[in-house]
Amino acid sequence: MNYRHAYHAGNFADVYKHSVLIALIETLKIKPTPFCYLETHAGKGLYSLLDPESQKTLEYVSGIQRIWEIEPKTQEIRFYAHLVARFNQQQLRYYPGSPLLVAALLRPEDRGILVELHPEEIQLLKTSLRHNRQLAIHQGEGYLALKAFLPPKEKRGLLLIDPPFEQQQEEFGSILNSLKLIHQRWRQGIVLIWYPIKHRHSIERFHQQLKKSPFEKILVAELLLFPDDNALKLNGSGLILLNAPWQFEQVIGSILVELKELLAIDPRFAKVNLGSLK
Repeated sequence: MNYRHAYHAGNFADVYKHSVLIALIETLKIKPTPFCYLETHAGKGLYSLLDPESQKTLEYVSGIQRIWEIEPKTQEIRFYAHLVARFNQQQLRYYPGSPLLVAALLRPEDRGILVELHPEEIQLLKTSLRHNRQLAIHQGEGYLALKAFLPPKEKRGLLLIDPPFEQQQEEFGSILNSLKLIHQRWRQGIVLIWYPIKHRHSIERFHQQLKKSPFEKILVAELLLFPDDNALKLNGSGLILLNAPWQFEQVIGSILVELKELLAIDPRFAKVNLGSLK
């Protein structure tokens, strides 16, 4: 595996994705019944922003560092920032991945399943969560793991599909194939899918194929900081949300509007896309 998230931890895509993820978890907690959180590509859990990988790219400087230095107006982003602060003291040194963020939010009755393929990453993940008994950690291929873990006994919950996208078209194909299984076994589950925006043509093709999926509620939400015609650069961060909770489109809209303002590198290019595919 050539991709390592240590180079990108805390970048603008993480800020956006994790703000939405945390908001979804908090929405699930409104009802008293337990839920299950499942993640297909969990990573290692905690990332040091002072490590050589992070210092080489400095992507976090235009991401979490900007949020760290201000008090966000939007409630969801403010809560996300406060959650990241729990893993730091006065200086921003660490960035928690989605497993640690979710672990900090689960109620005693809730449960989580984390899947990671890379052997080194999963050992570090187990170390980061060694005191946690609510999150089960499994080594394996994330898409294949869906056959083993769906449907969860809790019936309600959230599935995060956040792959490395080493080969973009192959990854889109794997996601689309997985949606068939997900709909068969857990059609009421909330599904959050992250994807990089590098070239608009490939994204449009992915969206067209999503429209053919059996899910009835498909929300697309994109944050772009650069023109989306450079296939060699991360121009934006996209999220697909299936079975979005009631009125959650407004929540994502508020997050997008403020992050566009806070994270824009050149305001001429920053924009958001939000709407339903069907």
